[in-house]
Amino acid sequence: LIDMEASYAEYEEWSEEPIPETTIKNYKKALQQLEKCKPYEEALLGAETPKLAEYQAYIDFEMKAGDPARIQLIYERALAENCLVPDLWARYNQYLDRQLKVKELVLSAHDRAVRNCPWTVGLWIRYLLAMERHRVEHSIISEIFEKALNAGFIQATDYVEIWQAYLDYLRRRVDFTQDSSKELEELRSAFARAVEYLKQEVEERFSESGDPSCTIMQNWARVEARLCNNMQKARELWDNIMTKGNAKYANMWLEYYNLERAHGDTQHCRKALHRAVQCTSDYPEHVCEVLLTLERIEGTLEDWDAAVQKTENRLARVNEQRAKAAEKEAALAKQEEERAEQRKQARAEKKASKKAKKTRLGDKRKADEDDEGEWGQEEELPSKRHRGEGDGVLPEEDMEVEAGLFGRSEKPEGPTIPKEKASTSRKDIPKVFHDSSKDKVTVFVSNLSYTMAEPEAKLRELFGSCGEVVEIRAVFNNKGTFRGYCYVQFREEEAARQALALDRTAVEGRPMFVSPCVDKNKNPDFKVFRYSTTLEKHKLFISGLPFSCTKEELEEVCKAHGNVKDIRLVTNRAGKPKGLAYVEYENEAQASQAVLKMDGLTVKDHVIKVMISNPPLRKLPGRPEAGRASLAQSLAPRQIYGARGKGRTQLSMMPRALQRQSNPVAKAENGMVQNSPATSSDPPAEPKKMSNADFAKMLLKK
Repeated sequence: LIDMEASYAEYEEWSEEPIPETTIKNYKKALQQLEKCKPYEEALLGAETPKLAEYQAYIDFEMKAGDPARIQLIYERALAENCLVPDLWARYNQYLDRQLKVKELVLSAHDRAVRNCPWTVGLWIRYLLAMERHRVEHSIISEIFEKALNAGFIQATDYVEIWQAYLDYLRRRVDFTQDSSKELEELRSAFARAVEYLKQEVEERFSESGDPSCTIMQNWARVEARLCNNMQKARELWDNIMTKGNAKYANMWLEYYNLERAHGDTQHCRKALHRAVQCTSDYPEHVCEVLLTLERIEGTLEDWDAAVQKTENRLARVNEQRAKAAEKEAALAKQEEERAEQRKQARAEKKASKKAKKTRLGDKRKADEDDEGEWGQEEELPSKRHRGEGDGVLPEEDMEVEAGLFGRSEKPEGPTIPKEKASTSRKDIPKVFHDSSKDKVTVFVSNLSYTMAEPEAKLRELFGSCGEVVEIRAVFNNKGTFRGYCYVQFREEEAARQALALDRTAVEGRPMFVSPCVDKNKNPDFKVFRYSTTLEKHKLFISGLPFSCTKEELEEVCKAHGNVKDIRLVTNRAGKPKGLAYVEYENEAQASQAVLKMDGLTVKDHVIKVMISNPPLRKLPGRPEAGRASLAQSLAPRQIYGARGKGRTQLSMMPRALQRQSNPVAKAENGMVQNSPATSSDPPAEPKKMSNADFAKMLLKK
């Protein structure tokens, strides 16, 4: 439609006869359509790749208009430039499934979707449903399912979902009015294969089956009980489920009880509840109540007495265990308080001993000065400051007296005098203790430069944009030197929340840390670290960057593969770059595309590595239990990404025996390999001493 005015003018000039009324009417209608579409087309022309937001706005406009042909065309245009965006494929396929419903068109779109985004399990599930909806042959659907299993999903739960979708399809093929059929046997064999696949293939790769609640086995048991009237097989399946660590959960026992209640008999219901009372550890009271309700309605007096006795004994043991756990927890808390008190007392004693030592050194120096204060020795002022000897410069009034003795009226000049005077004036400032009742309107600022001059004025100017600053309490040591942290108190709580946004702001070349003012003794679980420590599929971790790489330069490289929401360059406490960065994209698809294109890229003669962000577990200081748990988890194999993730193969070609950590060996200076001290019991041999003659022989030897 663009530039059709010129075409209409040429047509009008070429035509010898008057233009038909219908043509004029259609031309005006096309002009109106062009005016509606023109803003969206201009937005696409002016936008940068991948133009997802502009295409989405255009798609929403066409969806409201409701023209199927135009909707299909705008989707195809968007996918031509964004073929690796799973969400776009999902919306397009959903429209085709619900609106057009043309078999060839629908199946073709689904096939292209899984070919471009094979790592997205939702697209495979939609593909299987579409083929079943359009009555595709069973052999073709099974073939597509096998391709899905080999697609390389990045989560264990994805395999559970694709298996569940395929089992649902097989279940819908079975005619349960017949006692036995080929389809039923195929369904049972598929259930058995699914359980075995999750146990071996998935668990070996991800260190978890992805199905801890055994949902596939539960569905299998329901099919056997409700549709096949085979309670014996259902009971066998539930026995297997309980042996996989689910016997301690009340909801699992109640699920089995409800199935037995609906399709079994009272005897097996009673047996299941008795086992549940014995094994349940999370909600034993609820299970006991269900057992008593069953016996109240259907049981005999003997059954009631047995149930009451069993539940009372079980609840008594549970209460005893809970009391012991509470006592143990209280004892641990008391020990922690005692250790904290001991540490506090040790710090106080250490501080007192340092203060006493400093006082003794000061008295000794004063006595030495009194003994040596004679004529001819006073014109040499101390030029070097020694640790623990105070300021090392005479007070101002003493300097005037000394100058008068020698006939000089001016004060001695020196670059250290203003600094020492400032230090002396700092000592005169009384200590200001922190008021914990004002923590909600206070932020804690740290990692500031020790050499910062007038930190109160500097920080008041910096935090003034957040709200009214009531007080800034900078912390100094005994010598008056700024310790690099302070407390900033605001008038209102909202201002303190806005101040947290200044975290990591560069101040005098260092990143300033701004965190809530929280007493960690009262809130030991409080975490200052504000970044996620779990798998984030839309965020990349980049290593190997040159230290000179800036945020703008990295954004220029990354934005070619998607919309970059945020970039964080990792620095040390001094603000120096570490060659690492985190790049956050709008969605998982853009991040996956960036991994494929950027991994191994050269940036300023540095080859960078790009992978999906999945940080290792952080160790919590001061918590040995957490440290041991994190160590055990860190020794477990990390998740290995496929071709759409880290860009590496998902299979380890090294035998497992070689992957075990071998004994460390140390290499001696003469090139021989010897056992390290950690593994060898023999003391290390001392090197032979060489004489001058030995060195001469070495030099003359050819």
